[in-house]
Amino acid sequence: MTHPEGVTLGRRFAAISIDWLASYIIAFAFFAGGGTFGERVSGSRIPTSLILITEYAILISLTGASFGHRLMRMKVVNFADGGFPSPLQALIRTILMALVITAITYDEDGRGLHERLSQTKLAKQN
Repeated sequence: MTHPEGVTLGRRFAAISIDWLASYIIAFAFFAGGGTFGERVSGSRIPTSLILITEYAILISLTGASFGHRLMRMKVVNFADGGFPSPLQALIRTILMALVITAITYDEDGRGLHERLSQTKLAKQN
């Protein structure tokens, strides 16, 4: 399925994977605590989610793109006018992304439920 601006499901998945991996590395390095490797991995689960949600909300509201979006040459735009999303739109989008189901449910236009409810869309970055 392809978004009208050419943002494929594969690019979306790559972007969120990059964001998750970056958040995981930060959480593992700074918040996992001590102990064996296995204990540190399990200790970084919640911090990873919190870092991902925070990074996503802040970067989308300030720059229109998360770290992963930027690397995959995509940006989040306001659906109505194609401009930057408002902080409220970024917050709604982030909360719905954290629920995962809304991020993997797409309509006939290729927009996720999280995009429809936040009135945003992903577009190619020039």
